[in-house]
Amino acid sequence: MSRRLAYVVISIVFANYLGNAFFYVLQAGTTPVRIVASLACLLTIGYLQLRVFSRPGADLRSAQAHLALGAMALLVFVPVLFFPNAWSGMPGFFAGSALLVLPGRVRWLVFGAVAVTNGFIKYVHVANVAELVYYVLTPVVSGLVVYGLSRLPSLVRQLETARSELAELAVSQERLRFARDLHDLLGFSLSAITLKVELARKLVGEHTERALRELAEILGIAREALTDVRAVASSYRELSLSDEIESARSVLAAAGVATTIEGECAELSPRSRTVLATVLREGVTNLLRHSDATRCSITISCDGQLVSIDITNDGAPSEAAADRGSGLTNLAARTTAVGGSLHAQASPDGTYRLHAEVPATPAPEEPASELGAAGPPIATQFAQVLLTTVVIGYGLMATTLAFHDYSLLGPLGIAVAAVSVAGMVALVLGIVSRPHLQLTPVQTAAVLAGVAICVYAPQFVYGSPFIGVPGFVAGSAALLLPRAAGWVGFIAVVAGQGVVFGVLGQGPVYIAWGVMATMNHGLVLYALSRLRSMVTELHEAREELATAAVTQERLRFARDLHDLLGYSLSAITLKSELTHRLLTIDPGRARQELTEVLDISRQALADVRSVALSYRELSLNEETQSAQALLCAADIEVTVRIDACDELPTDVRVTLATVLREGVTNLLRHSKAERCEIVLSSSPQLVTMDIINDGLAATDRNSRNGSGIGNLTTRVCALGGSLDAGPTSERTFRLHAEIPLA
Repeated sequence: MSRRLAYVVISIVFANYLGNAFFYVLQAGTTPVRIVASLACLLTIGYLQLRVFSRPGADLRSAQAHLALGAMALLVFVPVLFFPNAWSGMPGFFAGSALLVLPGRVRWLVFGAVAVTNGFIKYVHVANVAELVYYVLTPVVSGLVVYGLSRLPSLVRQLETARSELAELAVSQERLRFARDLHDLLGFSLSAITLKVELARKLVGEHTERALRELAEILGIAREALTDVRAVASSYRELSLSDEIESARSVLAAAGVATTIEGECAELSPRSRTVLATVLREGVTNLLRHSDATRCSITISCDGQLVSIDITNDGAPSEAAADRGSGLTNLAARTTAVGGSLHAQASPDGTYRLHAEVPATPAPEEPASELGAAGPPIATQFAQVLLTTVVIGYGLMATTLAFHDYSLLGPLGIAVAAVSVAGMVALVLGIVSRPHLQLTPVQTAAVLAGVAICVYAPQFVYGSPFIGVPGFVAGSAALLLPRAAGWVGFIAVVAGQGVVFGVLGQGPVYIAWGVMATMNHGLVLYALSRLRSMVTELHEAREELATAAVTQERLRFARDLHDLLGYSLSAITLKSELTHRLLTIDPGRARQELTEVLDISRQALADVRSVALSYRELSLNEETQSAQALLCAADIEVTVRIDACDELPTDVRVTLATVLREGVTNLLRHSKAERCEIVLSSSPQLVTMDIINDGLAATDRNSRNGSGIGNLTTRVCALGGSLDAGPTSERTFRLHAEIPLA
């Protein structure tokens, strides 16, 4: 909606600028040559402005854009030799286009030079200083209008594209958090279960009492792991340092590691306590997995506001083992997040030390909404400055017109006009253009009445329709009143200003000028105010979209945890309870059950890695739903047509789901698509998938970068199929995969 509004406003405003110039051409003399020549120049200016400089996505740093700017300069300044009075409003097009095309300070130097040049051109034709100032201000204000109306739609489009990127980033961060929590929480639990099951199996039949104790601990760990599964999915996990100390003591003893644990610090914030508990859990897990330690010492100490933990063992891992996995990287990220530090080092004497320190009370955690908040405020600030400058510029131009009628107004009339313009500008900038202000109907009527008084009272008292900016009354009505009533009011004010010009004795050309100027001023006020509010709304919507995407990913992840790990942990719990009962009755059967528990726990460890690394078997239905949600969040119109695929072989469904995931990911990352079509067709001999979008240029340029398409091609070819990606004759980009079923 924002881009459509921008196109409509740009077209009307530019058409009014050009139409006003044409009316002045007709007023100066209507020969066929003058009419054809002026129309050709004006239509070319309009074409260049709309199709080159104001088109979102246009490369305004290209050679073509600079050539178009040169052509615009000729069209703006050469006809001044033939139409001096009619062409005084045209330099604004060149000034605004120069701001769009030229770099850095050069564009502002050119912008200022255009304004000064327009003043020099009109110097020989004007009668007083006020009129000269008016013609200097004209290209300044109209140039800013051209620049603003051309630039804001592009900013809105950029923000719309950024929404999907932010959502994707938020989902990636959530996946990393899930993977880290899985590694830290469930990896330890499952490793401990595996270790204790192996020990209990050895004890069956020989040390029954010891085996019973180990089974009881296995049950406790399994139940706690089930709780961890829910905690990871819902993000409510808070670890207990004392519980982790006791767990580490028990697991290390079961592994035959002589353990010494000293110290404890009770005055810790929940965040610091959880980080230290996680360091302890990860340190013990690494010791069990990667070392042959026989002794371990764990020391917790408090030094003022810092709390440290040292885990030292005599089984320093090999260099390769020390670098394995992402556990230490995750721990470093956790400790740094609370203002702490982490170090791990192997000594020449064969010992290995893991040292972490954190503040007892870390600084408050910054809300996630602050991430990435630096971009949009620039656009919002730009829109506010632009609106303020244009409104004040229109006010100054109205004041100079009042000075032009000094003989009619006199000193008192000039003062009244200046005060009226200042009051009108204050009301517009202070109230009308601020969409967050909630006005009551009475307040709305009072504001509109105030703007109208500032405009119309001096006009009728002094008989000059050039005092004030009546378009601000029209724009205020469109902004403050309900939509239908606002536009009715807008049209009434624009038409009424033509009547005012007629009543006050102006000719047809000035009546037409009054109508077009009123319409332009009102549309510019409405458009810049609404586009500014849209930029703000888009900035606020980014958080909601990212939150929705993260929530969806959390739900999918929770389902994965439930499907893959919930069953395994429940089976471990049930079989451990059964073994506990069989231990004294049937040791052979108990040993067999423990063997099965060992197999299940190892499979659960593999499942942890598969869920964390997204290597699980993909669901085509889930990927389709996820693709629709992400594309809608990116404001991409999506059409999905999927044939029944329940009868497809599993490997085919997984491959198609992978193609869909990668295709949508590439679309979001590399294209500027507005529409996407996803089609899956199945027959007894062949199944095909097409992902088609209208973001041709960017997609075509980036689709061959990276390894995504290559990996997909390998997957599809492994099933005897083929995959193609590239532009089509309809100027769309198409990813096509087909897999034979026979």
